[in-house]
Amino acid sequence: MDFQDVVVKRRMVRSFEAKPLPAGAAQRIVDNARRGPSAGFAQGIEFLVLEGPEETGRYWDAELPEPYRKDFAWPHLLDAPLLVVVLSHKLTYLRRYAEPDKGWTDMDEARWPVPYWHVDAGMAALLALLSAVDLGLGACFFSVYDVPGFRRAFAVPDEYTPVGTVAAGYPRADDRPSLSTRRGRRPRAEVVHRGAW
Repeated sequence: MDFQDVVVKRRMVRSFEAKPLPAGAAQRIVDNARRGPSAGFAQGIEFLVLEGPEETGRYWDAELPEPYRKDFAWPHLLDAPLLVVVLSHKLTYLRRYAEPDKGWTDMDEARWPVPYWHVDAGMAALLALLSAVDLGLGACFFSVYDVPGFRRAFAVPDEYTPVGTVAAGYPRADDRPSLSTRRGRRPRAEVVHRGAW
């Protein structure tokens, strides 16, 4: 698919068919996500890949237990055959920038005006979303809400921060956009500042 087509077609899909992905699709999505930018090439982004109803079911049991599902606005989100949780590891970045070619030997987090470990995680998530579209699939990015429950369910060490989850699969014909999309995109003139603010 042409890159511009991928960008224009990308939207958040929240209702999926309970249908497996084509062979190799999950691997391609994750491999592309791994190719995202990395500050100092620290490579402190990791992925928990859950594929198939048994693995994804464990995620939803931790994140959205049965009693809460009856009121959930997007019940077919739980049918996504692939969930990729993107996790950042701050210490990897602090250690990398303490190396001789960077020279921040104090490993002081205050040196970072922006937490690039989370920025890089967001870039990885976007690559996963775009890769799904390129494969003819739909995808959605959302938060891990019950972080302690998620950590317990998958034995995730405390030093890793789950930045968010990418769900991917075949969109249902009745998938509907979020009500938030009614707001529309802000006009280019409001958000693009050329030469000065």
